[in-house]
Amino acid sequence: MTKLSVNINKIATLRNSRGGNMPNVVKTAIDCERFGAQGITVHPRPDERHIRYQDVYDLKEIVTTEFNIEGNPTEAKFIDLVLANKPTQVTLVPDALNAITSNAGWDTTTHRDRLKELVATFKSVGCRVSIFVDPIERMVEGAAETGTDRIELYTERYAHVYPENKEEAIRDYARAAKVAEQVGLGVNAGHDLSLENLAYFKQNIPNLLEVSIGHALISDALYFGLENTIQLYLRQLQ
Repeated sequence: MTKLSVNINKIATLRNSRGGNMPNVVKTAIDCERFGAQGITVHPRPDERHIRYQDVYDLKEIVTTEFNIEGNPTEAKFIDLVLANKPTQVTLVPDALNAITSNAGWDTTTHRDRLKELVATFKSVGCRVSIFVDPIERMVEGAAETGTDRIELYTERYAHVYPENKEEAIRDYARAAKVAEQVGLGVNAGHDLSLENLAYFKQNIPNLLEVSIGHALISDALYFGLENTIQLYLRQLQ
């Protein structure tokens, strides 16, 4: 079974654009779970331009499925946030401070020692750890050497190539997932997955445990409604 974790960053972006508390991030998370989502994902950044650090504390109190916090662990504030809230899963993402959105996976060879330390720190408080990687076999192998539980495949390139050549789009991801299985890592995926490309990805990555989807899902909800949209995404994962 592949779980759907809804990234609610875009809800926070809309709230912050006007001030106040509309839409309400906490209520949205509760509703996502009520509508069938099996997890809630947030990705706080240092400038708090969408999810605020206080949101994480508020969400920790109400999330009853899996709570996944993504972010750059080079920021001490992020490490402290994770350790204080002890989410189900922490996903380590090498964001540049000025990045609009995540745009690359870890070089797990260059950063192996630091990642190993971080993985041990987060696992010591009971968090499952996932490392964000590109679909490169040696990066998957390097992730295994850190002691992480899972990798999250960065799927931007898949989504970009899919409309023109879906077989080419999936090739490296299928290989990377196979290597992950061989070295004992669970496989998550995220970034630009949508109603258009999700089912094919799921069909070709049989060991896929979780997808984290925000931008496309929230955008679709403007047209189809949040409850219906979550159900549409869950159907793609069946």
